[in-house]
Amino acid sequence: MSVVDLTRTLVSIPSHEDETAAGDALEEWLRTETDATVTRDELGNVIARRRSSEAVGTAEAEAADPRTLALVGHHDVVPPDDSQIENGEYVVEERDGRLYGRGTADMKGSLAAAAVAFRDADLESAPDTGLESPSGADSTPGANSGSNVDSEPRPGELVFASFVGEEDGGIGARHAIENGFAPDHAVVGEGSTNYSGPDVTDVAVAHKGRRASTITARGTAAHASEPEAGENAIYRAADAVDAIRDLEAPSLEVAGDRLEGSLVVTEIEGGSAWNVVPENCTITVDERTVPGERASLETVADLEGVEWTVDQDLPPMRCDDGAFADAVREAADRSQSAAPELVTKPHATDAGWLSRAGTECVIYGASEPGEAHTKTESVSISVLERCLETYRRLAERWL
Repeated sequence: MSVVDLTRTLVSIPSHEDETAAGDALEEWLRTETDATVTRDELGNVIARRRSSEAVGTAEAEAADPRTLALVGHHDVVPPDDSQIENGEYVVEERDGRLYGRGTADMKGSLAAAAVAFRDADLESAPDTGLESPSGADSTPGANSGSNVDSEPRPGELVFASFVGEEDGGIGARHAIENGFAPDHAVVGEGSTNYSGPDVTDVAVAHKGRRASTITARGTAAHASEPEAGENAIYRAADAVDAIRDLEAPSLEVAGDRLEGSLVVTEIEGGSAWNVVPENCTITVDERTVPGERASLETVADLEGVEWTVDQDLPPMRCDDGAFADAVREAADRSQSAAPELVTKPHATDAGWLSRAGTECVIYGASEPGEAHTKTESVSISVLERCLETYRRLAERWL
């Protein structure tokens, strides 16, 4: 089955409320098309593993801790637009060299490319001197610091992982990590196409995280004709807003880009009637975080009558293994006519959870800015094939 066929199959299966059927199809495909060890956990994550011959066959090899490279994606999607459903099924259309439908860009297209590359990669191929070797590799400019790859080569294992619940805060990835999913390196197939220029798929080596907070201000109700008899919760919330506006969000430079954090008050709600001094007021804060330091948002809780609660905290990601980032870029360069660059992304992905757990990650995928989550969502077939080729080349040369 080709990458286009598999993309069509996966996209046609609804998975915005229940990912079970999409996971079933993916699991069946892996068991039919590969000789990998395939597992499905209780949440529905699908994980498959292949080892090179040097990692199997002898007691010593079987006992060795393999060097692992994971190709990572997710098979859940956001709810479709009405135009993307027909008779209760997702519509998949092909025209002008693109596939259209919910999930084509985010991210069943790249997921299919990763699955086919996982199947097709020749793990017995000889090392390519055009790519950095995983043993004794040095850090190179573009990522951020030295390689954490072992100085001695280890038996290699190629991993394919498709998680559930990415659109709901990385539920599947977090569950897998908590239960021992810990590859050395990972390529997450979220979109990285057309960042540095048209018709180029770049390698993202960092992205922002997102922390969502609720600030609750409490006061004492009173009749509005006697405001001094109460404590106005809206005024206290306003003090918190002023404090937030005075905070400086951190930033850092990665791969020549400036990754800027931000703090934005996005909602405010308080009061019960026009003639009552309000006793409660809440504000919500959207915070975009960067690797390293964070804004000291917790200081708003030092204000009288003010509480701070974190509702969601999606971690940022940064690849600190320069050799790995450059190896992915080299594989990408050999798979397209344009010259890919190391770039950054503005939003969080499952790479953040993996990075926080110790996996060195990059992002490389077919989706272009402005495609995901739209009613005209689509993906380029030629870029899907490009991603497949990049994933395959990397697996054959890195392991």
